[in-house]
Amino acid sequence: MAGRINDDDVKAVRDAVPIDAVVSDYLQLRNAGGGNLKGLCPFHDEKSPSFQVSPSKGLYHCFGCQAGGDTLDFVMKIDHLSFSEAVERLAGLAGITLRYEEGGYTAGTSGRGERIRLVEAHKAAAEFYLDQLGSAEAEIGRKFLAERGFDQAAAAHFSVGYSPAGWDHLTRFLRGKGFSDKELITSGLAQDSRSGKPIDRFRGRLMWPIRDISGEVVGFGARKLREDDNGPKYLNTPETSIYKKSQVLYGIDLAKKEIARTSRAVVVEGYTDVMACHVAGVTTAIATCGTAFGGDHIKILRRLLMDNATAEVIFTFDGDAAGQKAALRAFEDDQKFAAETSITIAPGGMDPCDLRLAQGDAAVSGLVEARTPLFEFALRHIVSRHNLENPAGRAAALDEAAPIVANIKNIAIQHESAVQLAGMLGIRDEQFVVKRVAQLARWARDRGGQGPAGQQQGRGRSSYEAAPTPSAAPAGGPALNLRSPAHRTERELLKLALQRPALVSPAFDAYGLDEFTAPPYAAVRQAIQDAGGASLGTEDYLTRVRAAAPNDTVRALVTELAVEAIHAKTVDEVYAGVQLVQVRLRAVDRRVHEIQGTMARLGPQAPPEQLAAVQEELWVLQQYGQRLRNRGAEGL
Repeated sequence: MAGRINDDDVKAVRDAVPIDAVVSDYLQLRNAGGGNLKGLCPFHDEKSPSFQVSPSKGLYHCFGCQAGGDTLDFVMKIDHLSFSEAVERLAGLAGITLRYEEGGYTAGTSGRGERIRLVEAHKAAAEFYLDQLGSAEAEIGRKFLAERGFDQAAAAHFSVGYSPAGWDHLTRFLRGKGFSDKELITSGLAQDSRSGKPIDRFRGRLMWPIRDISGEVVGFGARKLREDDNGPKYLNTPETSIYKKSQVLYGIDLAKKEIARTSRAVVVEGYTDVMACHVAGVTTAIATCGTAFGGDHIKILRRLLMDNATAEVIFTFDGDAAGQKAALRAFEDDQKFAAETSITIAPGGMDPCDLRLAQGDAAVSGLVEARTPLFEFALRHIVSRHNLENPAGRAAALDEAAPIVANIKNIAIQHESAVQLAGMLGIRDEQFVVKRVAQLARWARDRGGQGPAGQQQGRGRSSYEAAPTPSAAPAGGPALNLRSPAHRTERELLKLALQRPALVSPAFDAYGLDEFTAPPYAAVRQAIQDAGGASLGTEDYLTRVRAAAPNDTVRALVTELAVEAIHAKTVDEVYAGVQLVQVRLRAVDRRVHEIQGTMARLGPQAPPEQLAAVQEELWVLQQYGQRLRNRGAEGL
């Protein structure tokens, strides 16, 4: 075994890879104020961003689902890696050589996580296929690309390669790289033969590497080139632990930045269509990999589009029956987007690749711009199925089409579409159709569209529309009453102690656990104390506090408080002093109240010595409380 990774190396990895750089590979981040960034949480569905990243602290936290932690925690959770696998992956990005406590510098591959080994195998395979595209045997592949208008530069941009026609060229190559037969089978790059020995899965085909959103190769799409190949036209990697076709989009690694920048994504149907679009300047094009566009694909795009009002998803489908069926299937998921959805169909039923060959790059760009709202396409399809020559047919078409218009989130567009529907149906009384649509929309709103968590479904705004508010408590923790002035002040003081410890030190370290009335806040105070106190203020202060937390619940709350914005326009010593005084003053007042109760219970018959001691404590506390009220932080 390689052994435990050296602690100093783990710290070096944490410090070397900025958390915002890692997170932005998976979702679009925007300014949230106070030095923080926000985006749609990748760990649960939401309509408005409650996921925040603090680059200065190296932490993230979702105020919706309570997921949170540092860079390593994020990579572990989103890619389902173990701790050591996450460290090794980030170390590779940062160029850091890891040391292992039981065996010095890592040599060989023992102890490496399965996912990392499979990704490394795919990376090596992609390089092998790319190199093979220049071979004499691959002339047929180069000809295929040229006939479709792709030169060497285009092929290189998409890392298109070629798999030799022999039985085990790749298998022998990867064995030479140290990969075992078991790893080759598990990765889907090889398969068992009748002889029991692994052979290449892809042979004599043009190869497109399929990358996940972070840019790692997780699978391949292989195109048949020869007539004697009895396999399917396109052969994809089988489902593996790193490749699930319903969760990957071809070209997303190249398109993601432009999708985030322009708030537009163009969904096409094949690898060559993606290439044609990108070469023609439509660099937001992506495609599914041998499966219909579905819910998991939507989640990927929503994290990039941020569900803003101007975002748009444009589908391009063939004009044949299969293409229309795919368009209507996409429309079924339309309500899962806050983005507008549109469809565009090339003349003559051509796909983007054929269109570019026939009419050039400008025609591809023009195809995208000549889009039609997807709901309008669906309406025309519905209307076409009914006989509009008689009242019964028109009524049936209205019954089926009106709910679609009622679901349009933009009220102005909804009204115009109702008028348009009346014209399509040949109903002269436009207001009848407008009122019918409005009634259906009102009924939908009255029903609330509530999901299991009471959050608005469809295209309405969610309960997170306002700025993210802290949760009532970390999962599994005691309830917090955020309407309580005491709890709000304790929360602010803990945020200051975690985010700006110099402003509350050294006074904060003298505060007792009993000064925090909410048990979760007392637990955080204890973690700060166990980590050495706020006065320590070392570079790894937050890491030490999170490590000192007794369990994941407290650790999650530490992360939440370290990321949440401090509720002040100016965060300075004056503001910090107010929080210190308020927490201390409330603690003093509580103790005064307790002593007064004790005196009432003792009564005048109490022993003089005992009564005098209680009265002395009461007098001291009352004087201290008055000093705090008069002098503020100076009275501490």
